Amino acid sequence: MNWFQKLSSSRPAASGLEWTLWRKLPLITLVGTLLPLAVLALVHLLAHPEASAAEARWLLMIDYVVGGVVIFHWSMVATVAIGCVIVMVMKGPGYVADGYRVSHSDRPRTAMESDEEAADYRLPQTPGQPE
Repeated sequence: MNWFQKLSSSRPAASGLEWTLWRKLPLITLVGTLLPLAVLALVHLLAHPEASAAEARWLLMIDYVVGGVVIFHWSMVATVAIGCVIVMVMKGPGYVADGYRVSHSDRPRTAMESDEEAADYRLPQTPGQPE
C-alpha cells in the first residue's frame, strides 16, 4: 500500500522565510545562550569575593534569572523550529487522500445504518489503486 501517492496536479510552493529562519536557528540558539551566560560570568567576576549575605542572595537571584532567560530562549527557538517544520510540510507537494462520502451529510439519521447501507456510500475503487 502506497501511503504517499503524490497528486499529479500539485506542485510545491516556493520556499520563503521558513528556510531562512531554519538555517539561522543554530546561530540564534548559540548567541541567545552565550550572551546571558557571558553577562552572568561578568557579574560574578565583578562581585566581591567576600560578599555579604544580601549580595550573595542578589547573586543567586541573578543566577536564577539567567537560567530562566536561557530556558525561555530555548523554548522560543523550539517553537519557531516547530513552526518552520509545519510550514515546510504544508508548502510541499499534495498527496492523495482517501475520499469517503458521509451518509448523513444533509439529514441526520435517526437509527444506526447497517453494514450494507454503509458500503453503498463508499467511493468506488479506481483501477490500480491499492485497498
